[in-house]
Amino acid sequence: MPRTHKDHALREKSDGGTSGSAARATILLIHGGFVDGSGWERVLTRLRKDGHVVSVVQNPTTSLADDVAATRRAIDAASGPVILVGHSYGGVVITEAGNDPRVVGLVYIAAFAPDNGESVAKLIANPAPGAPVPPILPPTDGLLMLDKAKFAASFAADVEPSLAAFMAESQVPWGLDALNGAVTEAAWKMKPSWYLVATDDHMIPPDAQRFMSKRAGATVVESPGSHAVYVSRPEPVAKLIAQAASAVRVASR
Repeated sequence: MPRTHKDHALREKSDGGTSGSAARATILLIHGGFVDGSGWERVLTRLRKDGHVVSVVQNPTTSLADDVAATRRAIDAASGPVILVGHSYGGVVITEAGNDPRVVGLVYIAAFAPDNGESVAKLIANPAPGAPVPPILPPTDGLLMLDKAKFAASFAADVEPSLAAFMAESQVPWGLDALNGAVTEAAWKMKPSWYLVATDDHMIPPDAQRFMSKRAGATVVESPGSHAVYVSRPEPVAKLIAQAASAVRVASR
């Protein structure tokens, strides 16, 4: 998709309730599968310290439709333009929910950035030779969990051991309907996007992240970090989100 379309989307804010003045966007943080929104604490603290308006969306992670609905409720509750930030499966959620006219930017943090008709299941169906395989256990009652004994190594290798162990114990079941939920219209085709590649990720291979971010035409940064880079290294994550907020604010002048 030509960048001019996205540049145009940056300027077209009238549907989102902004004016010619530089309106500050509300930043909504959307978590992925197997975790909840509490992992965003360090990122939220940094962004709020710098004056950003930030909220965390607690998605049920039962189905893509339910998670998009929860995100849209948060968009409706915000005043003015919105930036959606998604981690992991949260990237699928923001790719679908980002079509809301109030959304002015998308930020992917070690996340899936699917195209039209793609789901997480489709994106992970044919891993590259030698790529790490997430330790997902067989489903129970339509819900998925990660093997607790392998959680830290695959999801949170650079998180403090005690916190990584707690994350493994406090997992949130991830629904098969979320895994298989396909995007109808990828918002990154018309909305500007940013992407942080976690170079030590053992859940979504870094090369897969690079492919998706390039396909989306995203502004890309790379950072050392596990899949839980937003927990272990909140500084580069918050910095990229702030960069996105600054870009859309400048473009609205």
